[in-house]
Amino acid sequence: SAGFGAVMARKQRENGKEEADLSEVVPEGVEGTLLYRGNVSEVIHQLIGGLRSGMSYCGAHNLAELWQKAEFVKMSGAGLRESHAHDIEMMK
Repeated sequence: SAGFGAVMARKQRENGKEEADLSEVVPEGVEGTLLYRGNVSEVIHQLIGGLRSGMSYCGAHNLAELWQKAEFVKMSGAGLRESHAHDIEMMK
């Protein structure tokens, strides 16, 4: 079954015509808009940098190695808060 956001996107594409009754759809995910973040190439550059960084943490040199070596761990709320910058003022 499609998520709620997918149903709304389909509804917009089909000018209000939709295949499924919305009352039967179970929402999943979110739907919204984002502020403009610049040229898509700059955004992709940041995504690639994040992927390369994550690959280096688990010693992967390519995507196949990433699939083999990556390990997901469950983090507590306290651990998540501690893992982010705290007790500092961010510079603009």
